[in-house]
Amino acid sequence: MNSIPLLSLIIFTPWVGALLVALHHPRKPNAISRAGAVVFSLSTIIYAIAAIVLPGGFNPDAVGLQLTETHSWIDSLNVRYSLGLDGLSLMLVLLTGIIGPTALVASWRVAPVTRESNLYPVLFLLLQGASLGVFLAQDFFLWFLFWELSLFPAFFLIKMFGANAAKATRAAYQFVIYTMGGSAFMLFGFAALYATTGTLDFTALAQLGADGTLVAKLAEIGGIWPGVVFGGVLLGLAVKVPLFPFHTWLPSAYAEAPAGTSMFLTAVLSKMGVYGFIRILWPIFPAQLSAAAPCLMVLALAGVVLGAFAAMRQRDLKRMIAYSSVNHLSYCLLALFAVARVAGRTTHDAAVSSALSGTILQMFNHGLSAAALFYCIGLLEKRSGGLRGIGDFGGMRAVAPVFAGLCGVAMFSSLGLPGLNGFAGEFLIFRGVFGLAPWFAAAATLGLLVTALFLLTFWQKVFHGPVGENVKGMKDLSCCEIAPLVPAIALMFVLGIVPQVLAALFNPLVAQWTTSISSLP
Repeated sequence: MNSIPLLSLIIFTPWVGALLVALHHPRKPNAISRAGAVVFSLSTIIYAIAAIVLPGGFNPDAVGLQLTETHSWIDSLNVRYSLGLDGLSLMLVLLTGIIGPTALVASWRVAPVTRESNLYPVLFLLLQGASLGVFLAQDFFLWFLFWELSLFPAFFLIKMFGANAAKATRAAYQFVIYTMGGSAFMLFGFAALYATTGTLDFTALAQLGADGTLVAKLAEIGGIWPGVVFGGVLLGLAVKVPLFPFHTWLPSAYAEAPAGTSMFLTAVLSKMGVYGFIRILWPIFPAQLSAAAPCLMVLALAGVVLGAFAAMRQRDLKRMIAYSSVNHLSYCLLALFAVARVAGRTTHDAAVSSALSGTILQMFNHGLSAAALFYCIGLLEKRSGGLRGIGDFGGMRAVAPVFAGLCGVAMFSSLGLPGLNGFAGEFLIFRGVFGLAPWFAAAATLGLLVTALFLLTFWQKVFHGPVGENVKGMKDLSCCEIAPLVPAIALMFVLGIVPQVLAALFNPLVAQWTTSISSLP
């Protein structure tokens, strides 16, 4: 398998699909072009499974980058075409491979305008390929190209296919201005790194960061430079997650995007920021991140608690789930910053390992549950003629029991009910953070309580009580509408019962991280 450029195939097959779909039926897609788009989107999960099961593929017991592809690209700038895969990247490739095709099919089931436009699957496949490039690129120049290329299809998917044209346009511009603004600061930071080191390779920069050479080189420019460079990279990643208070673009973007796009944004694009913290910021700036960790923990805690309270205040169901995403991803950031705070101490290995394992699981599990909830709300919106207020329904369980059951599973997964996938990640995060920063963990439990309040309120008002006027006459889900939910719902049960199926792919990597964190000066 080493002779096969599998990682390049993972990235570029969706782009090839986008080109072929655009050429096949340029104006309006027919059944063949829609089926072709799904097949090219499915290629990601097919390649990922092949990388796991075929001989010579991914070895979970190895902790370095695997299936690497390295080629000379721009010699004058020391830029290389460099790809690599480890347990963290594999988790996000798998998540993208699951969410991509299901979100594409969901788009056509929920919003007729996405079914009638050939541009929608083309943009969606471009977005999928760019996201995969972010998870696999190992040189900043290449990584940043994919990072920026993911913005433009997302912008047009929100702007052109949102239900309310005026609101969607405003949300799309807000999204791209925030994210490109953060990218400008990050680009400045890496320009400074390149000027002082002559390389943009993540592995080489991580080695320089670990032994203190990078800080020394930056300090030669001026004593303030290491902190300023670190701040620029931090800001670019913080906007993408987003870290409080840089989250204000997210609710509008998620709420105004069509359902399938919202599924992909919350499940995949939001993970790009968390991935950047782990892949880039942490290895390259360990000392700076450790010094800033107490302040960053306060911001992450604010995202946990205030995100939950903001979700509870929403009347719009899509905005409620959007703020819920801020809350859930802030748990991941709280765990990462808690670990960074104790870097160099050897007495917290068990807590560090638990926090890191919980973060990776939470990234994957949140993608499943949040995407499923956005799809369910899209179905509600479709059946009610555009309504999605929490008070617009009532008694859905009586008229659509299958829909109620599937949505209930997704909701309780998001809530962290034991036996479903959301529980394992949250439990490990809290177990780790309690061992590292008990007062922060105690305060974060308030977010758990408020999450339970707003999700159970959603469950009660939409699915129970008297059958509302807007609900009467609604039909239950058809088989075609159930299909996009099947992969996520099945994994919610499987990973809730045997999470080690997934954890086995990254446990050795987490063990290696724990050792390296403890040995930092």
